[in-house]
Amino acid sequence: MTVIWGLFLSLMFWVAFTTFAETHHHEFKVHEIAARRLCRNHRIVAVNGQFPGPTLEVRNRDSVVVKVTNAAPYNVTIHWFTITDQEGTLWWQAHSRWLRATIYGALVIRPKLGSSYSFPKPKIEFPVILGEWWDRKVISVQRQALFSGAAPNISDAITINGQPGDLLRCSSQGTTKLTVNKGDTVLLRVINAALNQQLFFSVANHKLTVVATDAIYTKQFTTNVIMLGPGQTTDVLLTADQQPGCYYMAARAYESAKNAPFDNTTATAVLEYKSATSQPILPQLPAYNDTNTVTAFSNQIKSPGKVIVPTKIDDNLFITVGLGFFNCTPGPRCQGPNNTRFGSGGTRRKI
Repeated sequence: MTVIWGLFLSLMFWVAFTTFAETHHHEFKVHEIAARRLCRNHRIVAVNGQFPGPTLEVRNRDSVVVKVTNAAPYNVTIHWFTITDQEGTLWWQAHSRWLRATIYGALVIRPKLGSSYSFPKPKIEFPVILGEWWDRKVISVQRQALFSGAAPNISDAITINGQPGDLLRCSSQGTTKLTVNKGDTVLLRVINAALNQQLFFSVANHKLTVVATDAIYTKQFTTNVIMLGPGQTTDVLLTADQQPGCYYMAARAYESAKNAPFDNTTATAVLEYKSATSQPILPQLPAYNDTNTVTAFSNQIKSPGKVIVPTKIDDNLFITVGLGFFNCTPGPRCQGPNNTRFGSGGTRRKI
């Protein structure tokens, strides 16, 4: 068993320390657990026996120290986002191969003591972590792609908080549910933990008010649907103002590339008014290639106030990133399109 003291992780929120700031200590054990999804039993790598992993809750200016013990059959590192005077939602995840498919969790950053949100305090806060599920070991999926030179197999299901939801086989028993009373204000902390897929998210018959992205407050705006790229987070307020009943929270792929295969499943969770017994209603999600909706949503994300942009440029960077094909001899290791292997590369200038 390897104790990774380096992940003693100065997830130090390097902001000026105050007498009210706290240091939070956590222990993560990375190990294999049993998981049943889509009618099949699997062994997945997770943290502290949880999938998704533990939610870490702190205040702005707090510090976090995490001791990570790796008891999994793979080398693992844990990645944390740098936090500099931010409030909202971030997340942590594995940064070793494709283990991030099952090793991840939410990081909730509340205002420091004596401060408040930039919006009325919600009655309920609820992490909504979107992900992808493969019906086989994710390490095997990655190894097959690297060996064959072809694109990796697409996932078998989109998930919400680790569960595919009611629309997929053998999945309704584990569907995530959030119970509310009429009139409650709910802060949904939506995280896209998918490896490769941009995702739409919506709640049937309810408006979403965007208040933050990637732990930065935004100018507030209301929408029926949001879209998140892999790794992105969006905080939205929802008011339980509809007829008491059951309403699906749903996520589905946004994929604009022509003829590219993608996971076309729809993940669901249930927003359930207390004592409601009706069948859940599905939201109207955009078409998988609805770029107009994505553009309209993205164009509304703005700073809540005036931003001073530096006009003096000290250095210029030119960065290229490419994805392409390499010609190869037909065979088991040459299974990309037209006798090629996928390849990628980039250039960067060191500062």
